[in-house]
Amino acid sequence: MAESKIKIIGISDDGAAGLTEAARSELAAAELVLGEAGPLAAVEAICPGEKHVIGGDLDKALEMLRAQQARRTVVLASGDPLFYGTARFLCQHLGKDRFEVMPHVSSMQLAFARVKESWDDAYLANLASQPLDRVLERIRTSQKSGLFTTETMSPQHVARALLERQIDYFQAYICENLGSPDECVTQTSLAELAEMPPFASLNVMVLVRDSDRPERPRAMTGARMFGNRDEMFLQSKAQRGLLTPTEVRTIALAEMSLSAQSVVWDVGAGSGSVAVEAAQLATAGEVYAIEMSAEDHGLIAENAERFGVANLIPVLGQAPQAWQDLPDPDAIFVGGTGRVVGEIVEHALRRLKSGGRIVVNVGSIDNLSNVRQLLEQTCGECQAWMVQVARGNPQFDQLRFESLQPTFLLGATQV
Repeated sequence: MAESKIKIIGISDDGAAGLTEAARSELAAAELVLGEAGPLAAVEAICPGEKHVIGGDLDKALEMLRAQQARRTVVLASGDPLFYGTARFLCQHLGKDRFEVMPHVSSMQLAFARVKESWDDAYLANLASQPLDRVLERIRTSQKSGLFTTETMSPQHVARALLERQIDYFQAYICENLGSPDECVTQTSLAELAEMPPFASLNVMVLVRDSDRPERPRAMTGARMFGNRDEMFLQSKAQRGLLTPTEVRTIALAEMSLSAQSVVWDVGAGSGSVAVEAAQLATAGEVYAIEMSAEDHGLIAENAERFGVANLIPVLGQAPQAWQDLPDPDAIFVGGTGRVVGEIVEHALRRLKSGGRIVVNVGSIDNLSNVRQLLEQTCGECQAWMVQVARGNPQFDQLRFESLQPTFLLGATQV
């Protein structure tokens, strides 16, 4: 006779009332039920079988499940057991074939539903198992975050820690006792939250970035000569995501072959991340950051001050007119997202010194083809790279990788 499968049943704060008929039937027929004290008490009326409190000790659950033979067994778990939870742990250690999962809606899913925000692109973390400093830095650059808090890492504690780091551009939602009759959702600012009285122990904290507040970058501790993390640069909210990513910026700077005395143009500089790091490398040279957006032009100056580079000169204007009075460069970087990138490169090559390097960053196949052809015709040889990077993103006890948008770099040396 085949061994019956162990049922892993999700249960929420609404107790037995929130269970499906199928889940209730399984509990009524169960001979052995394992779970935390609260969920076990909630199903007492419909579940006459033997019960064992295992709390959060999943190793104890493993021992008991290995020992059971033909008894009908249920494991009660909070919310969706497969949402970074009990079911995944048990399946990893005993094998998927031994279990059948009957999920309930997770408290994280309920929290985002209550505040009417999608959660597929949110940063999620459990403060019981992740360092607060790392979580706060991820929150800094996220649009939305969902946090499982603890008694020591309460919503108030998190709010105060965020404010200490000048991360004050989020609305906070504290979702208490989700799914139960005394469910409560509190919307507040971080400043107000920091002074509030304690919340119920069962709560989820959701943070949603304010749409009209500028981001404050992380402290300058650990600043590098080049390859600084994206979040260390001031960025305009409207252009967020268009900063040349760390990995792409590092390759581009290496291919520009800079010396301490180099004269550098950064054309379409945005908020100036490439120009700033070029200025840190060309310490006795000059770097001209050419940008047509007045807002980004101001950010270039702020980022130059932030990194302490006095040899970076922001230039407000549109290429090629903006560089007419500038000295001829030893190296040029062009950030090309528009249709006119080919024309800009063509004009820039006329000013590039013999032996000088040009590196162009484009995002489309069409621009890649057009610029490559132009560089080969003018310089005789062109190198090309497709840069496709995935960054590790810790989610609870798992590591996921988030892919950046693929991009292309082209490099050539002026004859």
